[in-house]
Amino acid sequence: MRTTTGWQSLDPNSNVLTRVTIERRDLRPDDIAVRIDYCGVCHSDLHRIHGMLGEKDLVPGHEATGVVIATGPAVTGFAVGERVAIGTIIDSCGECAMCEAGQENYCYNQATPTYGGTDRVDGTPTKGAYSREYVLREKFAFHLPDGLTPAAAAPLLCAGVSVWEPLRAAGVGPGSRVAVAGLGGLGHLAVKLASALGSEVTVLSRSAAKEPDALSLGAAGLLVTTDEARTAAAQGRFDLILDTIPADHELTPLIGMLGLDGTLCVLGNPLLAGPKLWELGAGRKKLTSSGTGGLRQTIEMLGFCAAHGIAADVEILPSSEIETALNRLADSDVRYRFVLDMSDLDA
Repeated sequence: MRTTTGWQSLDPNSNVLTRVTIERRDLRPDDIAVRIDYCGVCHSDLHRIHGMLGEKDLVPGHEATGVVIATGPAVTGFAVGERVAIGTIIDSCGECAMCEAGQENYCYNQATPTYGGTDRVDGTPTKGAYSREYVLREKFAFHLPDGLTPAAAAPLLCAGVSVWEPLRAAGVGPGSRVAVAGLGGLGHLAVKLASALGSEVTVLSRSAAKEPDALSLGAAGLLVTTDEARTAAAQGRFDLILDTIPADHELTPLIGMLGLDGTLCVLGNPLLAGPKLWELGAGRKKLTSSGTGGLRQTIEMLGFCAAHGIAADVEILPSSEIETALNRLADSDVRYRFVLDMSDLDA
């Protein structure tokens, strides 16, 4: 059994995490061991630390980058010293229709999450990448392309692919009109990716003060949603709206901005109550969501980001400041993603 150090949540009422020793399994034939250098802090980490899914004693973290430090005897795709990235899932059944389609994130037999799940072989709980070392099957690790810096690339493994999949599913490209509601960790990457795909992007926000940021990220403009006249004028305007707002809010105004056959994809708070069906029926509109990404889409997204110079805008903190990161994230005090530097766990 291998051991490493990480940060564990022991109190669902607190953002204080405790430094603990973590056991990692000895390498199976197709496993790699990864030294985690950077791990993003996702809003879902905050929700799950506070018991959204009824879990306890979590070691969070599911968007990480690092370096391979050991390989199992059957590993062929990675070598010691190579840069690697780890996302939200680390196993699946590999046999169902979803897995065969490259959508392991939707595995009919339940994908194994990077933390808060159960190992498919030995039944132990999975513990995440707020740690210095992680062990996983090579199939579920990703080569980190040249041109992507490890810290800024880490959030691509969750926030990035979470917006990439619905953009690709909607066929977004030149001529598409895309709106992004909320300009946070997911939202700022949605703007960058949709713009790079060639679409016209509008940010939907309650604050006009965010317009300079929206434009710098690649948006064509910002629509202030508290301006009733401008909101009414936007009726039927968009082909796709990516709703990245993490708080409770009404969906009806967003649905009204969709054009014929338009899609509203709710990403920031998928537990929101849905609209009345007649609101979707007026224009054959679609309400959908997305659950991070499968292997094929994640590889495609990383390659696209490397080719177009896209990465997250991050604030890097030592991992020992995770409480600060979580407190500030709860207050929306970050532009646009916290990333933990895990090297201080060596001390």
